[in-house]
Amino acid sequence: MARFLDSINSPSDVKKLSLEQLPTLAQEIREELISVLAKTGGHLGPNLGVVELTIALHTVFDTPTDNFVFDVSHQAYVHKLLTGRRDRFDTIRQPGGINGFMLRTESEHDCYGAGHAGTALSAALGMATARDLRGGNEHVVALCGDAAFTCGITYEALNNISSHTKRLIVILNDNEWSIDKNVGAIAKYLNGIVTDSRYENLHRSMEKLVQRFTGETGKALALKAEGAVKGLLSTGHRPNLIFEEMGLSYYGPIDGHDLPNLIRTLDFAKHHDHPVFLHVITQKSKGFDIGISKQKKYHGVGPNTYDPEKGVETTSTGPKTYSQVFAESLVKLADMNSKVVAITGAMPNGTALDIFQPKHPDKYFDVGIAEEHAVLFAAGMATKGYKPFCAIYSTFLQRAFDQIVHDVCLQNLNVVFAMDRGGLSGDDGPTHHGLFDISYLRCIPNMVHLVPTNEDELSDMLFTALHHDGPIAIRYPRGNGPGVAIKAKPELIPIGKAEVVKHGTQAIILGLGALLPMALEAAKELEAKGFSVAVINPRSVKPLDGQLIEFFARSAEVVVTMEDHVLAGGFGSAVMEELQARGVQVPVVRIGWPDAFIEHGKPEALRIKYGISVQNTVEKTLPYLKKATATAKSEAKVVA
Repeated sequence: MARFLDSINSPSDVKKLSLEQLPTLAQEIREELISVLAKTGGHLGPNLGVVELTIALHTVFDTPTDNFVFDVSHQAYVHKLLTGRRDRFDTIRQPGGINGFMLRTESEHDCYGAGHAGTALSAALGMATARDLRGGNEHVVALCGDAAFTCGITYEALNNISSHTKRLIVILNDNEWSIDKNVGAIAKYLNGIVTDSRYENLHRSMEKLVQRFTGETGKALALKAEGAVKGLLSTGHRPNLIFEEMGLSYYGPIDGHDLPNLIRTLDFAKHHDHPVFLHVITQKSKGFDIGISKQKKYHGVGPNTYDPEKGVETTSTGPKTYSQVFAESLVKLADMNSKVVAITGAMPNGTALDIFQPKHPDKYFDVGIAEEHAVLFAAGMATKGYKPFCAIYSTFLQRAFDQIVHDVCLQNLNVVFAMDRGGLSGDDGPTHHGLFDISYLRCIPNMVHLVPTNEDELSDMLFTALHHDGPIAIRYPRGNGPGVAIKAKPELIPIGKAEVVKHGTQAIILGLGALLPMALEAAKELEAKGFSVAVINPRSVKPLDGQLIEFFARSAEVVVTMEDHVLAGGFGSAVMEELQARGVQVPVVRIGWPDAFIEHGKPEALRIKYGISVQNTVEKTLPYLKKATATAKSEAKVVA
């Protein structure tokens, strides 16, 4: 039997379906999401929750003329299915396939790209204001999750909406979750609106008015309905709403899975001549029982996490992730030191601090999606003698750059930045790759920056950070470690001291962090060709072990640096600066990411594509090596 979904090649096809057919389309979309994401991985829970809302948006509005601005945009999969990408949906997050977020270069229906929270209101306001300036008529709709209202930038936008535009529709998609349960006063405030019986009564009255003034003959009277509703809302029988105090007309709460009412309400909002705020209640992971019972896990899933047919989870084994090692190590540090506290910006699952929280609930702080506040909060705690471990993804810590400089480093405070996802983040793409942190941190005075090569070294570096006086950052990659056993008792690592993994004289390869194994492989291939190669584990990006690097570099024909980071201002740049300062004239071959935003894809394939490989390292190094040594030739023959 043919599916309605198979006939959808553009939003105009959605409009051809009757109101009675749309619930079937919604069910088909949920089945498609569950089936495809079981293979590709992706953001399952958020998209299952916005199926009806997205269908309603495309029924009422006309993209690409009208603009939908999705906050984060990880909940835009349904939008992609309805805007000409249905036949490629099984390529989502796959090499060469469609992106897991909104991407302006991917479709004319993607008016604004985003991968971080809190951006939608400001961007939508900018678009609406630009429309007003040029006399346009299109609608701008900002679709924000309730987690976005834990971001300070959202309130900066709210503060300006009524001053800058007369027409903007803001939709609050309230499902009580970001990745974890939302926290803080705003979450309680929104829950108070939803659970207050007075709002429910007003909502029912508003719904009757909306029904009355829709349809072809009633559209001209829609604004009169607004006045009637405003009268109900100003009777003094309800507390003031922050959204209305900021100049937006509030309507809701609205059932986000009631398609007829969603369509009526959106059509009603469409005819306003001033900013409107629609509060829509949805259920994350709706239609997928496992996802509902395990919201954190099914926010974003990896490939083969569950069986879509049986509706059961699949099991996986392997080494612990770096995130798990971080959290388990932090538990031990908190056991031994009462001043250790853990801070996360709404990412307890992603940073694995959900392991820490039950062990030390009084030392755990989730501040919501508010990275700037997280860093300032940590700085304040540090002034009182506490040792905050601020666990934030490398890509998200960019948002708090000023606080790192002005509030932590300038005051030389004892804050530890545990930078998860340092390096390529694979399927999530350019918004999530952590490829810039070395560049943006090593220029700051007082900052120490460490990079572990394995799980045990990460444990030692966290122990070292506990004892360090001043700000310190530790970057570690996404995913599983190599499986190195962790010592029962961590040891202090001398900051600024590298480790000689292998001695050699002609070439020196510095393999930073997760690329140390690649450095060893490259050294092995060069030795097989008769060259003597040293391999160094730098461990510390700032300060560098300049003395050790100089010692090897003065006798070497070439220095090679390898990093999972952009070359511009990265580790290789730091080594070149150090050599120049010491007056060492030696060629430097740098292996790392180019001056470009790297697309999504499998890390191994992307590394090969961009030359972060053993083969490319060897090819770039060979021209600088003059001749094979007799000793190396002899050793190569023995190995052969």
